[in-house]
Parts: sequence; C-alpha cells; structure tokens
Amino acid sequence: MAYVVLTERARQDLKALPLPIIIRVRRLLNVRLPNWPNVSGAKPLKGDLSGSFRLRTGDYRVQFHVVGDEIVVDRIGHRDGFYED
Repeated sequence: MAYVVLTERARQDLKALPLPIIIRVRRLLNVRLPNWPNVSGAKPLKGDLSGSFRLRTGDYRVQFHVVGDEIVVDRIGHRDGFYED
C-alpha cells in the first residue's frame, strides 16, 4: 500500500476546484491511489513529463510520480491546458 502526498501546488489546485470535483478527486487520492501499482486508468506521461503518471476523473486530471512507497501528487486540474505548463 502506498502513501499519497500532495505538493503545495496540488493542495492549491484542489482548493480551487468546484466542490463536486473535489469530492471525486479526493476519492481518487484516498481510495484508488493508495493501491499503487494496481490502479486502473493510470497512464504514464511522455516527453518532458516522462516518469510521471496521470489519472483522470471526467474532464479533470491528477498528475503524480512515484518515489519508493510514496505517491507524490504534483498537479490537479482541468484537462484544458493541463499539460502546457
């Protein structure tokens, strides 16, 4: 079982989301991600984001990377422009 950690940016991203989306994202963070690597729907990212993964819930994305037994969530946000930063 993995331990999920949010960066400061991810915490701020989460706070800025609409309440129904916060509930859905928290479910990803608290229920699905701790089961790493048995997480359905997690996809590895390519290019500059190589080494990171993403999970989606509707139009929203959670970007994370794995460090030992920790899942470090880097960003949370809407798919529009999510990977352009």
